[in-house]
Amino acid sequence: MNTIIEQMLKTYDDQPSMDKKNVVKEIMQEMVLCGLSRAGFFKKAAFYGGTALRIFYGLDRFSEDLDFSLKAKDEDFDLTTYFPLLKKEIAAFGLQLDIEEKVKSVDSPIQSAFLKGNTRKHLLLFYGNEALPGIHPGERIRIKFEVDTSPPEYAGFEHRYRLLPSPYEVALYDASSLFAGKIHAVLCRGWKNRVKGRDLYDYISFLSRNMPVNLAHLQARLQQNGYLKLGDDFSLTDLKRHLSNRFEAIDYKQAKEDVIPFIRNTDSLHVWNAHFFKQITEQLAVS
Repeated sequence: MNTIIEQMLKTYDDQPSMDKKNVVKEIMQEMVLCGLSRAGFFKKAAFYGGTALRIFYGLDRFSEDLDFSLKAKDEDFDLTTYFPLLKKEIAAFGLQLDIEEKVKSVDSPIQSAFLKGNTRKHLLLFYGNEALPGIHPGERIRIKFEVDTSPPEYAGFEHRYRLLPSPYEVALYDASSLFAGKIHAVLCRGWKNRVKGRDLYDYISFLSRNMPVNLAHLQARLQQNGYLKLGDDFSLTDLKRHLSNRFEAIDYKQAKEDVIPFIRNTDSLHVWNAHFFKQITEQLAVS
């Protein structure tokens, strides 16, 4: 087994049993971050979203995608310029991944790509000749990453370091700006009463850590997608009202079903209902 992979697998020794495919994906995500860092990606971009929360703030759920935002708007940004060096860097760790740009069907400031590799080959790379029941020979591991090239204003940034797979630096949204992005997702992501349970789970995590929300950045996000109009009042009281209305409309059975595959302990989901979310929102603070 690759020595670096062996070191990274040891970090899972003291954790509850995890699906091997998720462990492989999580380690691959960190290898991709390291490769992007070495390619100079974080001079222009910052990391945010659920995977950023997992890696840098200890969020205890699996997160599928890598989400990034440019630090400043750049209409000429081209994600594909990082592909050759990124592919070289991840190959140095023994990964056999193809990088494929996602062709946009509609005009948007989001640039996307997929990293794809054979599931069976990578499970063997990570776990040797252990039995791999139920894995089709053609099954593919997919890691999606996206970059917002027209980011909302007023985000705060910080720099963090990781030691494995090799020491590297990442620029990411600071905690209050990450929280703003998560509240934006709670309010806006989904359809009618359907919401991603993962967003609700992360929302609870932020509140449990007493993290304030970057209200100015959240307002800019909500104005950008048309949820708020320019000039609309948006105080902490207004935000709590918007959240309260949202929590009244959610299908909590569906939200729980969404998050269950991504968490290990489902006991905390038993209290999920509108009254629970409205009550805990009373402790929300702003920065």
